[in-house]
Amino acid sequence: MFWLQLVSRFIRVLREGDSPGAIAGGFTVGFIVGLTPFLSLQNILLILLAAVVRLNFAAFGLAYFFFGFIAYLFDPWFHSLGLSLLTLPSLQAFYTRLYNLPIAPLTRFYNTLVFGSTVVAIVLAPAIFFAAREGIRAYRRSWAQKFQDSQAVRFVRGLKIVQWYFKVRDLELS
Repeated sequence: MFWLQLVSRFIRVLREGDSPGAIAGGFTVGFIVGLTPFLSLQNILLILLAAVVRLNFAAFGLAYFFFGFIAYLFDPWFHSLGLSLLTLPSLQAFYTRLYNLPIAPLTRFYNTLVFGSTVVAIVLAPAIFFAAREGIRAYRRSWAQKFQDSQAVRFVRGLKIVQWYFKVRDLELS
């Protein structure tokens, strides 16, 4: 039920919720955290940043879930990219100095998969943010009402489990 609630909240937010920038920011942070291996200092800091800046957590969760699965498909490529970047002879002295800093090893930059996926996530993050923001604006402008009136949405709303979910969700606990 958690994922049904997350998707429901995300669709509601798309229609009338946060600003497109907040939703796109949450989606972008979810993209970065989903694309990179989870247990690293940069991901923990990104999650804290998302909470402090009040980015949209429904968009974060949806992007994290989706890109977490997609990342597995690209892991061999991330590994190859990280290996090629970490073994550049011209950067060996820089990596050694970085590794000897007190906090830098906690980022796990020395891991080929972490380094490759982090580089790809950083390079693609601005494009993901702007595409998500413009997509949300376009959805609100012209697709929201068409989506609500579609046969697929009416079919899903007619399912017994969805009706049961809405009844349970709307119960007021005294």
